[in-house]
Amino acid sequence: MRIGEMARLVGVSERTLRYYEELGLVMATRQNPRGSRHYDEVQVARVLRIKELQGLLGFNLLEISTILQAQDRIDELRGELAEHDDAPSRRQILQEGLRVSRRLHADVAGKLARVAEFLGQVDEQMAGTSALLSGLDATEAAASPRIAAASVGPSSPL
Repeated sequence: MRIGEMARLVGVSERTLRYYEELGLVMATRQNPRGSRHYDEVQVARVLRIKELQGLLGFNLLEISTILQAQDRIDELRGELAEHDDAPSRRQILQEGLRVSRRLHADVAGKLARVAEFLGQVDEQMAGTSALLSGLDATEAAASPRIAAASVGPSSPL
């Protein structure tokens, strides 16, 4: 599919797709001599993954690049694993896969820790605001019997 079709399908602009290409996040499957870019379903899925990592999980494009590179390497290692029957080669491939996965886990855990820290700050703000509101409610409650008593009388509409 051409770049315009891809952009409409995944809900981004053509400019965004070109920018993703500049960053190495996606690649046109082919480009004709006139410069028209064409994409396949793999690249569609990749852009949708980028959007998910950005929108749902809050990763920036540098973090997304790191994630995609790790996932690409893991996919390559799966292919290599299928090509080897000998235990030493399989062990080496699996060990590399584990290293890549651990690095990715550490990156994501770091992001989660920063998000948890921010959430803690929001919780503190809510607690402070709630305490101020409770104090205001208590002040109003203490003042309201006097106000109510002063407003009740012969000229009261009730």
